[in-house]
Amino acid sequence: MKKFIYSAVCLIFIIGTGAAFAADIVPDVIMMPGSQPGEVTLEDPGRCLNCHKNYELNPRVEPGFGWMGAAMGNAGRDPIFWATLAIAEQDFDGAGDLCIRCHSSGGWIGGRSTPTDGSGLRASDENGIDCDTCHQMTDPEMTVVDPVTVTPIIGTMTDPFINNSADSLVYVPGLEGYYGSGMYALSNAYGKLGPYNVGDAVARHQFTGSDFHRDVDFCGTCHDVSNSAVGQLAPNAGAQPGAPAVTRSAEVGYPLNPNLTPNDPAVLDGMAAFNNPPYAYGIVERTYSEYKSSPLSSLRVKDFVTLPADLQDTRGSLYAAYEDATINNPPDGDYVDGDLRYFSCQTCHMRPITGRGCDKANAPNRPDQPMHDQTGGNYWVYPLVYWQDQQGTLRLGGGLSAEQIEAMNDGMLRAGQHLTQAATLDVDGNIARITNMTGHKLISGYPEGRRMWLNIKFYDSQDNMIEEIGEWGPLPVPNPITNPVDSTTFVPWSIVDIDNPKLKVYEVHPAMTQKWAAALIGIGYPSTMPLSFDRLTGDVNYTLGQLAGQAPGTYHETFHFVLNNHVAFDNRIPPYQMSYDEAQKRNALPVPANQYGGSPRGVYQHWDEYDVKAAAPSHAVRADLTLYYQGTSWEYVQFLNNAVSTTATGAGAPNPVTPFLEAEGKNYLDAWVNADHNLPGGVPGTMVPPYIMATASWNDTAGCVPSPEVCTGGGDEDCDGLIDCGDPDCDADPACPSLIEWPNCFDTIDNDFDGLTDCEDRTDCDGEQDGTTTCGVGVCATTGFLECRNGAETDTCSPLQPQENNEVSCFDTLDNDCNALTDCADANCDGAIGAPTTCGVGVCEATGNLTCSNGAEVDTCTPGTPGTEGPDGDPTCTDGLDNDCDGLTDANDTDCQPAVVCSDFNNDRKGCRNAGCIYNNKTGLCTP
Repeated sequence: MKKFIYSAVCLIFIIGTGAAFAADIVPDVIMMPGSQPGEVTLEDPGRCLNCHKNYELNPRVEPGFGWMGAAMGNAGRDPIFWATLAIAEQDFDGAGDLCIRCHSSGGWIGGRSTPTDGSGLRASDENGIDCDTCHQMTDPEMTVVDPVTVTPIIGTMTDPFINNSADSLVYVPGLEGYYGSGMYALSNAYGKLGPYNVGDAVARHQFTGSDFHRDVDFCGTCHDVSNSAVGQLAPNAGAQPGAPAVTRSAEVGYPLNPNLTPNDPAVLDGMAAFNNPPYAYGIVERTYSEYKSSPLSSLRVKDFVTLPADLQDTRGSLYAAYEDATINNPPDGDYVDGDLRYFSCQTCHMRPITGRGCDKANAPNRPDQPMHDQTGGNYWVYPLVYWQDQQGTLRLGGGLSAEQIEAMNDGMLRAGQHLTQAATLDVDGNIARITNMTGHKLISGYPEGRRMWLNIKFYDSQDNMIEEIGEWGPLPVPNPITNPVDSTTFVPWSIVDIDNPKLKVYEVHPAMTQKWAAALIGIGYPSTMPLSFDRLTGDVNYTLGQLAGQAPGTYHETFHFVLNNHVAFDNRIPPYQMSYDEAQKRNALPVPANQYGGSPRGVYQHWDEYDVKAAAPSHAVRADLTLYYQGTSWEYVQFLNNAVSTTATGAGAPNPVTPFLEAEGKNYLDAWVNADHNLPGGVPGTMVPPYIMATASWNDTAGCVPSPEVCTGGGDEDCDGLIDCGDPDCDADPACPSLIEWPNCFDTIDNDFDGLTDCEDRTDCDGEQDGTTTCGVGVCATTGFLECRNGAETDTCSPLQPQENNEVSCFDTLDNDCNALTDCADANCDGAIGAPTTCGVGVCEATGNLTCSNGAEVDTCTPGTPGTEGPDGDPTCTDGLDNDCDGLTDANDTDCQPAVVCSDFNNDRKGCRNAGCIYNNKTGLCTP
C-alpha cells in the first residue's frame, strides 16, 4: 500500500491543475496497443458511398444506406457520447482518447484525438466507425492469409503497440489476439479487406480476401470495452473478484512519474494494457466476452435445430437469423461460396440479404450479401441526433440530409424489431419466464442508464386496476425541473416505484471502491466530488469523501465510468449455457455470481422466472405483463447534466470541463426531454420512452369454473390462463386480428399490432408474394409481382433488355431501345431511310423512300407533272400512255373520245340522254 500511495502522488500532475484544457499528449495509462494515430490512412466514407449507394430501387439492400442509418455510422454524432466525454475529461484529463478511438475511429487514426476533449476532430469525423475501420482491419492473431499470396495478413503496428499476447508480428503457437477497446490492427497494404476474393468481385479498387471479416472474433475488436487507466492504477485493476491476476507495472501508478518521458516504450511495455487481453481489467462492458462464454459462438447455423425448443421459438432473434441464413442457401445456411456460417455477431447483426454490393453493371446479385446495418437495440439515439440537429446543438454531423434522416428512421425501426426478438415473455400457470434469445447477456452493451424491467398491472374481477409494479410515469419531484437550455420546466419520467421489492429490473450497477476513493483523495481529488444525485431534488447525495470514509472493502454505486473499478450488481440474463469459468476469466460473471444456477465448472441458465401469483394482491384475478427496455434513464441524464463542473472547485470535479464540452450535458438533457415525439409510443412530456419488448397475461385460475371463452369479455372464461384473442379458441373470431402479419402482407394494415406493417414485418412476411405488376416500355415490357424482401415491398418486375441500344430499326412499329419513343418519333432515327416507295400514275409515276425527319415518318416520293391527253385524233390518244395522269389511257380517257353529235340520237330517247343531250318527246329530236 505504501508503494501505491507514493507512486500515485505522481498522478496529480496528470489529473489537472485547475485549468480548463484537455490533454495534448495522451497519458501513458490511457494508451493501448494496436495501430497508432498516423500509421495508416482511412479514406473518407464519401468515396465509398460513390459506388456503394444509390443504385437499387430498394436502398435498404445497399451497404451505404444501411451504414448511414446504423448506430455505428452515427457514433460521432451520438449526443450521449459527447455528454459522457465531458464528465470523463473532468474525471481524468486525457481519458477522452479512450472514448474517441471508438466513437470516431477516422479521427483517432488521423491523429485528431488530441486535444482529448474532441475539439481536434473535424467535420468529416462525424460518422464514427467508417468503412475503412472495418475494411482495413486485420486479425491480431495473424492466422488469416491472403488467398492469392498465401501469406499472413498483418496489421501495421510498431513495438510496443503489438496487440497480441506474444507481442509479435510473427505467429507463434498459443498466441492470443487482443480483441477489445478499439485496439484495431489496421493496414493500407491490402486495399480493402473483405470476404470476397479475386475473381468473385468487380471492385474498381485494390482488395484482398479476408476470412477474418466472417470470423466470430471480428466484432470483438470494439465490443469488449476496458478502461486501461483503471487497469493500471486502481488497487484491484478494475477486475472482478476471482478473476486471474492482472499483469502490470511493479508499482501501481509508476508510469505517471513526471520525470519520465511521456509515452516511453520501455514504460508502456510494463503496463496493464500491454500485458493482458482487454477483458482482464477495467470493466466497462463485456458484450463480446459474454458471447464468447456461450457455446453459441461456436455453433453452426445449420445446428440451430439442436438448440432447446425455447431458443427455436419463431419470435426470437436466433430463429430470425437462421431463417435469413437458410432462405437462399437451404438447408445448412452456410455461405454460398462454401464458408461455414456460425452464429456470429455478423449472422445476427448483418443478416444476409439478396442484393448487389455496388453500382457496377456486372456486380453479382448475391443471395447472402451481408446487410451493412449493424442493427442492435439502440432505438433512441436517432431522435436525439435529429433533435439536436434541429436546434443547432449537434456537435458533429449537423445539417442532416433528407437521405440521412430516412436512413436513420429506418435504423430506428430495425432496432425496435431487434428488441422485440431479443426476449420472449411467457406465463405458465403462475410463473412468468423471460428467455434470453440473443448471444450475449440480456441486456448487453454500455451499462450506464440502460435497463430492462417487468411491468405488471393487476386487475380485480371488475377489471379495475388495483396495483402496478414497475410503473413508467412522472416522478413526484418537489418542484418542476428547469431545462438549462431554454429555461422551460418539466417533470421527469422514470420508473416511479424504483424501490418496490416486487420490481424486477435487469441492469448493471457500476461502482467505485472505498480503497480507490481514498487513494484518489490522497493524490488531490476533491472530497466534495459528487458521486451521485437525488433523482427527485437533484441534490448531491454522496461524495468521494464520504466513500473514502467508509469501511474497508465497501463501495458506492456511481456513473463515473472512467473511475469506476467495481461491479456492484449485474442481474442481466446470461446467454445460452454461458460458462461460469470462461465468464470468470473474462470478468463477465453476473453479480452475485450464483444467480441463474451459476457455479464453478458449470453453466448458467438462459432465462429468468418470476412468480406472478406471489406478487399479486389477494383479490387480483388477472394481470397484464409488459417487458420494457430503456436505452438511457432519467437518472443517467440527470447525472451528465448535474456533474458538469466549469471551475476547479465547482461541483467538486478534479478538472473543470473544457469550454468545448461545457454545454454537452445540458444539450443532452434538452434532447432527452424533447425528442420523445420521434419515438414509437412517444407522448409529449414523457422523455425518451421505454420500448415494449414483449407482453403476456396472467390469470388466477384457482377456483375457476370453465365455460366457453368469450373473445371480447376481458376474462379467462375457459380457465386456461389465456384471455380473449390470446386464447387459440378465438383465432377464428372476427374480433381477433391475426397473430402474425402473414398472410395479409399487402393490405397496409399492421395486423399483429407489433408496430411493423406488411413487408416491414420481416419475420412474418419475408418471401410473400402478391399480384401482377408491369414494367418497362416497348420491347422491354414485361410482368412481375410484389414480394416482401428484407423488410421492404419489392416489385420483382425487371424490364427486359432493349433489343437496340439506340433505335436503329426505325420503320418496324416497335420501340426497340425502350425509351417510350417508337420509330421516327425517336430522335435517334432522324435521317434514317426506309423502304422504297412509289407514287403517281401514268407519266407522273415516280419513286422515293420512307425517311425520318423531325420526329415524323416522311415519304420522299413526289409525282411527276401531268400533261394533256386528247382531243380525239391527237397522237396522245393512240400512244399507249396516260399523259394526263388521271388513270385513263387513250380511248379510255374521255379526253380522247370523239365529240358527241346529238342529232345522231334522234328518236333514241335513252341514247340521247346518255350522250348528255336533250330529248324532245313530241318531235323525237335530240338536241344539244
